[in-house]
Amino acid sequence: MAVLDVLRMGHPLLRQRARKVSDSEIHSPEMKKLIEDMVDTMHAHDGVGLAAPQVGASIRMAIIELDPENDRYTYGGETRLGVYFNPEIEVLDETPQSFWEGCLSVPGLRGRVTRPRQVRVHYTNLEGERCVLEAEDFLATVFQHEFDHLDGVLYVDRLEDTHQLTYLDEFHQFWLGDEADVEV
Repeated sequence: MAVLDVLRMGHPLLRQRARKVSDSEIHSPEMKKLIEDMVDTMHAHDGVGLAAPQVGASIRMAIIELDPENDRYTYGGETRLGVYFNPEIEVLDETPQSFWEGCLSVPGLRGRVTRPRQVRVHYTNLEGERCVLEAEDFLATVFQHEFDHLDGVLYVDRLEDTHQLTYLDEFHQFWLGDEADVEV
């Protein structure tokens, strides 16, 4: 396994729509290695998710894992490691909710982003089966954030108020004190 380089904002690949993953690719040794390396990379950077384009693979695949022992994310739940191929999001509840988002591809910054509260995710799993899951609140935001990468969208594109874009040190000093503020 290896920790991969994470592309940063400004790299053209991060702004491209990624291609769909074929069924045969899902079961390939190359995909298995990419997933293992992405998990190592996500863990090394203390992230909750990582999309393939962030590590230079322009395919529609992302991984997400929320560990309740990680005190950066206090949403009160757990999501075991999931691998999501060719995901599609359906909004179930458009009620807006806001969280402070960060991104491995936009290091050192946090921005407050408003997204729909509840979504349904249609995706293909590691076995090549089509699956559906529903997510709300913090987890819905995580899915939307990661899957945006597959369409060339970064969280900074979704900011409604650039006054709520801050460097990480200032975020911790001036913004994190409000209990409603959870960092994605």
